[in-house]
Amino acid sequence: MDVTTCLKSLLLSIQQYSDTRTPTNAAGIQKQVEVVSGLRCEQLLSSGQVLPSECVSGLVELAGNPNTCPALTSSIISLLGQLACDDDSRKMLNSSYSLTSTLAYVIHCHRATPCEPLVLQCLQVLQKLTYNTRVFLTSNYIRELVSFLMTNIQSRSEDIIMPCLSLMANLCRDNQSVQSHIKSLDTLMLFYRTLLSFLSHNSLTVVVFTLSILASLTLNEKVGEKVFDAKNIHQTFQLVFNIIVNGDGTLTRKYSVDLLVDLLKNPKIADFLTRYKHFSACVSQVLGLLQSKDPDSAAKVLELLLAMCSISGLRSRLCEEVFSRPAGPRCRAVNSIQAAGLDVAHKAESGLVLVQWLSSPVEGAESCSLQALQLLKELLEALRENSPYDCVLSFVEVLLPVLLRLLKSLDPAKGDAELRKHCHRITRVTALLLNILYLSVSVHSAAYVNNCVFVHLFSQVCAEALLKVLEVMSKLRNEVKDMETSFYRMLEEQMVVSALSLALTSHRRDHVQTGLSLLFDSTALPDFPSLLLGERIAANNAYRRREAELPFKCVAVQKVPPPRTNTSTMDSSSGSSRSVCSLAEKMHSGLEFQEQGKDSQLSEIIDVYEQKLSAFACKESRLQDLLEAKALALSQADRLIGQYRLQQAQAEAETRKLSCLLKEAERQREELQSKLNNQLQEVEHFQADMENMMQRIARLQQDFDEHQTLKRTYNALLSRFNESERGLKELQATHVSLTKQHDTLTKKHEELQQQHKHAEEEKVKEQDQKNLDLEETLEVLRKELSKTEQARKSASIKVSSLEQQKNQLETKLKQKEEELNKLSTMIGMIHSLSSGKLKNDVNLSL
Repeated sequence: MDVTTCLKSLLLSIQQYSDTRTPTNAAGIQKQVEVVSGLRCEQLLSSGQVLPSECVSGLVELAGNPNTCPALTSSIISLLGQLACDDDSRKMLNSSYSLTSTLAYVIHCHRATPCEPLVLQCLQVLQKLTYNTRVFLTSNYIRELVSFLMTNIQSRSEDIIMPCLSLMANLCRDNQSVQSHIKSLDTLMLFYRTLLSFLSHNSLTVVVFTLSILASLTLNEKVGEKVFDAKNIHQTFQLVFNIIVNGDGTLTRKYSVDLLVDLLKNPKIADFLTRYKHFSACVSQVLGLLQSKDPDSAAKVLELLLAMCSISGLRSRLCEEVFSRPAGPRCRAVNSIQAAGLDVAHKAESGLVLVQWLSSPVEGAESCSLQALQLLKELLEALRENSPYDCVLSFVEVLLPVLLRLLKSLDPAKGDAELRKHCHRITRVTALLLNILYLSVSVHSAAYVNNCVFVHLFSQVCAEALLKVLEVMSKLRNEVKDMETSFYRMLEEQMVVSALSLALTSHRRDHVQTGLSLLFDSTALPDFPSLLLGERIAANNAYRRREAELPFKCVAVQKVPPPRTNTSTMDSSSGSSRSVCSLAEKMHSGLEFQEQGKDSQLSEIIDVYEQKLSAFACKESRLQDLLEAKALALSQADRLIGQYRLQQAQAEAETRKLSCLLKEAERQREELQSKLNNQLQEVEHFQADMENMMQRIARLQQDFDEHQTLKRTYNALLSRFNESERGLKELQATHVSLTKQHDTLTKKHEELQQQHKHAEEEKVKEQDQKNLDLEETLEVLRKELSKTEQARKSASIKVSSLEQQKNQLETKLKQKEEELNKLSTMIGMIHSLSSGKLKNDVNLSL
């Protein structure tokens, strides 16, 4: 499914959900949001189409509506965070759609639960959205957002500290209104103490965020002087450079670079950095980061290097780090890099890495290319002011072909955005080429660079740049106000003639087509110097014809293929110049002529000088043609002077006429001025009334929001009350039925208790009677037992006394023993009866 179809479905789902907030519509829009999130739509906002704009407006409105379910709000915020992928998209989301205020409102609604996932998601998107973007304090809910951040930073909750610190660093950076608002709060000193305590945190990211906030708020105050004084600043430099070089994430590296850039804006801290003893080692390691393929890291490193170039004491030391290698290895490395398409190895030198980023094929490296161009311009300008290194000249030879490739024409079908980037690139390239020209002039005695190459190059570069400017003006003359007038006025300038003549006689098809198109627009102009153009074209053709007739016998030139592009032309010119220079050195030294035969070398040198003499003759004839063209131009100038005098007389007459009209217009102006003053006063009154009305509307909006909140709370409490009332009625009915059951059971319990008491009394009486009977029987048995015991004692006495009669009374004794056994049996029965009585007593007690 293509992007347009998905966006149409998403817009339809947004409208349906806005009209009817049902679970079905919510599920539909949730599905469409997930589908769009899965597509590659990074450049969706920059397309300028109406459909994406309506979709984003609807999504922002739904995200800011408190009635939207949290899951849908989270999906919408995630999609909007994906759209904020570049600076243009972030600016558009801030200015056109007020996404920052919307997310701040969502956080304000959920401020009671700061660790909620939705709040953390809003903080992350806001951190991405506000990076390098100024947020106005007067925007809706920004003051509430600042208060929320300060409160949660002081709460020291680990889950929310890092997103709050990063967002606060974004809001405070280069934002005077937010800084003033924070400084006016009563809790400022407590906030400062909390930030100072974070400087000893275990996370380096937290430390960097804290230092960024302190630098924004206190850099020019007493607190900042204590934090960033001479004792602490070197530790800060070491910390920041360590994080930049060894940081484990792009986010921490970005904020570390921003912190150092902000610190360098202070002259005192910049002076500390110039005297930092480890500066060279740190810069060398930072330059090594450019060898990575990450455009985000490279962009931040280049931004840091550009900030250092703005300080005179650091710029010269930076040049030493970039251009301090010898020329021989550099040139050999350059040849291998050009052959491999600028594929720099791990140990490539810093200057060559900068050349790599000029035309890097990595996606998203456009800003790196512009920054590298600006950095090289600054460095070469510093070398122009000081003594340049010899290795810089060979580096320039490598740089020139890359710059020429950057000047190639752009396909118009790629759109306005690519055209705008191409124009920025051409501007930077032209400025860099000018610095190279100044540098070459300052070292014109060096044997490594031939000035003729630069003359040829810049005549061609200036012509191409002028043609591109005229081509852009031609395309925009109907779109931009006063562009058509400026376009035709520029076509009448004589400097355009040289560019047109070079374009019309060029070997490149696109230049010829552009020149013909501009010539077609120029022929209708009355003051166009067509005769001068013809002379220039004839001179160029004559020069090319004489160049073609020259015998090319130089070996270095014969190895170069016929020139078809700017790069090949410059390579052939530089090759011939290097061969001439090398032969001249050999001739001066005389070593080569001693080792080899003189005749062949002398003939080669003579051929080369003959070629040079022929070239000088061609240049002389061309200068003669130019003098003739100049004479023609002087005659044309005389004719223009006569026309000018006639026009001046006519202008004086018109001036007198206009003076009368001016007086009348002045009188009318005074009358209109008085009317305008009256109307301005009325407008001021209307504006005052409008401001009062806006304030009333804002207050009413706040009251309405509070009313809606109270209404929702009341509805929730009412529903809870109804549910509680229904539950109470059910409990009351249950209580009544249970009370009746309790009464019935109580009556039954009383009846059973009375019956039980009556039965127990009868049983007790019977048992008491039995106990009395048993006691009487026991008493009788006890008496008999005592008698028997006495008889036994008397018998034992008799047995002891009549022991001698034992044998005689043995029979009697046996009878007595039998009787005694019977008595024993009776005693056992008595004992058994007594024990049974005790058991019955125990049972009765139980």
